[in-house]
Amino acid sequence: MLSSRTTQGMVVAPHFAAAEAGRAVLAEGGNAVEAAIAVAATIAVVYPHMNSIGGDGFWLIHRPGQPVVAIDACGRAAAKADLALYAGLQSVPWRGPLAANTVAGAISGWAKAREIAPGTLPLSRLLADAIAYAHDGVSVTAGGAALAAAKSAELRDLPGAYAQIFEPEGKPLAEGDRLRQPALARTLERLAQEGLDSFYRGELALDLASDLAALGSPVSAHDLAAHRAEQTEPLSVPVKGATLFNHQPPTQGIASLLILALADRLDLEADSSFAHLHGLVEATKQAFLWRDQHCGDPKFMEADPRVLLADGAALDAMAGRIDPAHALPWPQPSQQGDTVWFGAADKDGMVVSLIQSTYFEFGSGLVLPKTGITWQNRGASFRLAESGWNALKPGRKPFHTLNPALAHFADGRVMAYGTMGGEGQPQTQAAVFSRYGWQRTDLAQAIAKPRWLLGRTWGEESTTLKIEEGFDEALYESLSTAGHAVERVNANNAMMGHAGAIVIGDGWFEGASDPRCDGRAAGL
Repeated sequence: MLSSRTTQGMVVAPHFAAAEAGRAVLAEGGNAVEAAIAVAATIAVVYPHMNSIGGDGFWLIHRPGQPVVAIDACGRAAAKADLALYAGLQSVPWRGPLAANTVAGAISGWAKAREIAPGTLPLSRLLADAIAYAHDGVSVTAGGAALAAAKSAELRDLPGAYAQIFEPEGKPLAEGDRLRQPALARTLERLAQEGLDSFYRGELALDLASDLAALGSPVSAHDLAAHRAEQTEPLSVPVKGATLFNHQPPTQGIASLLILALADRLDLEADSSFAHLHGLVEATKQAFLWRDQHCGDPKFMEADPRVLLADGAALDAMAGRIDPAHALPWPQPSQQGDTVWFGAADKDGMVVSLIQSTYFEFGSGLVLPKTGITWQNRGASFRLAESGWNALKPGRKPFHTLNPALAHFADGRVMAYGTMGGEGQPQTQAAVFSRYGWQRTDLAQAIAKPRWLLGRTWGEESTTLKIEEGFDEALYESLSTAGHAVERVNANNAMMGHAGAIVIGDGWFEGASDPRCDGRAAGL
């Protein structure tokens, strides 16, 4: 079911099996954090092209009557990941051992979330569905099969177990084929038995470090042992009718908030009008210009996003640079990244917005033979430079396109929302929130209606303004006349992201999942 309205709880995820795993945990009395962990584990098994327990994660957690909290589960660059390691290269490789240069933080985020909001269910229950799917196999979706086929040439000859697991008969698994991951199943069983900390400071960590070293990654047992997820304060900004929350750097959460803060100062007119699309696209450009100049590891940033969001005059000035009739010349350098967003809400009003990723499809392409874990390539985004924005340094966090979103409405509703899609994430968030929050569009329609994307997203390198079919014909011409490099794409296009949302009100829960993915809104 793409949309649902219930009274006891809600889970939304871009794969139906993951959504059902979370719903089952809620049905057994688990809280929203426990449901989110069940989703996170399951989707790492059933959607391996988009995420893995060898990736990073970021959380926002709303609890009634308490401040929203954030969890930064971003791994840092290995101690050996310095410029000398990449001598003679112009950039960090996108694939292979040198791309696997950061610790995977996702599991630490699960552990931190359990500390913040302890539940009643054992870890073995939260991981049970994921273990079963890894042991017994899961049917490959059409999207997963297409992606595996497209990436086969660059992945199948990499060191590790990629070909053994994802191409067991010498070719990519096709739609409907059974994907089995027995080594990953055993790893999840070990986590259930040994505890999540074993990933970083236990016997499992030693196996991870052994595999990573054998495959040529610089990540060591010392790097794993030094890692901790961090509880942080989210960024926030007030807009008409709501307060918006997102994650601080190293994510691009500031861009997501800036787009809507600037759009709040414009006259967007009706949904899908020229003013609506043009205004949000131009706000996106201003937000991305700030992001690309400043965002990275917050310990090394010179500009403070909190100061910017609190400075009404600065936001007014940024909005004032938007021409209501003409497009700012583009492109600018674009960001990449693929991921999954999912959300959960329980009967006590706790709401989780969570995002998890390996960066590129199948991350670095390194699948660790002993554990079956696909390791991320998030550190491929580092610049090989002595200093400056996102420069590679041991112990530094890489820039992330990941960003989970949350909104508190003035009338008491709480909304968790997000999407995959690289730098399409802030734009899809803006489309969904502006439609639902400002223009009172039905939640499912706010997600399903035609969308747009400036720049690069999943599988795309161009920086045109891509717009799905389905808008009024005059809109495409109006945008072109205004100076936008319009590229029309098919309707319900996966490049627009796999969005989802949960809204809770007084005694009710509403959820919606994107028709562009294999997801579900699963409620109680």
